[in-house]
Amino acid sequence: MSKLSPIINAEELVKLNSSEIILIDARAGINAEENFKAEHLKGARYVDLNKDLATVDCNPKNGGRHPLPSFSKFSEVLSKLGISPSSHVVIYDDKNGSNAAARFWWMLKAAKHEKVQVLNGGLQEAVKAGFLVSSEIESFEKIGNYPISEWNLKTAAIEEVEKARNNSENIVIDVRDKNRFDGLTEPLDLIAGHIPGAVNVPFSENLDENGLFKSPEVLSKKYHEVLNNKTSENVIVHCGSGVTACHTLLALDYAGIEIPKLYVGSWSEWSRNDREMATKETK
Repeated sequence: MSKLSPIINAEELVKLNSSEIILIDARAGINAEENFKAEHLKGARYVDLNKDLATVDCNPKNGGRHPLPSFSKFSEVLSKLGISPSSHVVIYDDKNGSNAAARFWWMLKAAKHEKVQVLNGGLQEAVKAGFLVSSEIESFEKIGNYPISEWNLKTAAIEEVEKARNNSENIVIDVRDKNRFDGLTEPLDLIAGHIPGAVNVPFSENLDENGLFKSPEVLSKKYHEVLNNKTSENVIVHCGSGVTACHTLLALDYAGIEIPKLYVGSWSEWSRNDREMATKETK
């Protein structure tokens, strides 16, 4: 059986039998749940980034702004959403899959879930393709707990990032936009800048001018040049808090490249732990 593409186009989604998929709305940010309740793709179920896809600590020094939840908590979330190991899950957000849709995709993949896809172009693209929208909250049955005992995709802790950033055999990729990387602006964390030794490959470069993922061939060429023959074991990808980094992990998987390590804590953890930092003043 051929591998299921991690990306599904809106036209493909429209043709699917709604009873055969579980559609997840993963919008995040201010008023995300209220916006979901007001209008969402018909049949969608809502997942909350802060409550469901992270265990938010009062101090981001401990694992960043969006540390991963416990296995038991994530199992309960999947149960609450009616997701079983055999479910075909399609996830969307309103930011071209660059926010919590990619994070949820990575978490499901890390839980060894096979049939999970992110909607190319997100909510807006589905509406454009004629997918029905609704304000009705769907009812569905909670099922037994999803079996999870470990994350089966690689992650990197802050100590590993410290070692990797000065090792020529490794590459640390920061997917935030260039202004944040360069320390010119920082809308979310306390200090503007980046991890010294990291390279900046903004996740926005995964998308074309229409906000859709570039083709697997284009992405493959780009990232083979970026990675320069480094194996996934020696590649660490991060962002501000381990969410949008998953967009690049998704793009790499779409390009047929093995998914490298995710530094979940990302800049939000690094910048609060007295680590060396490259800021506008130190450049």
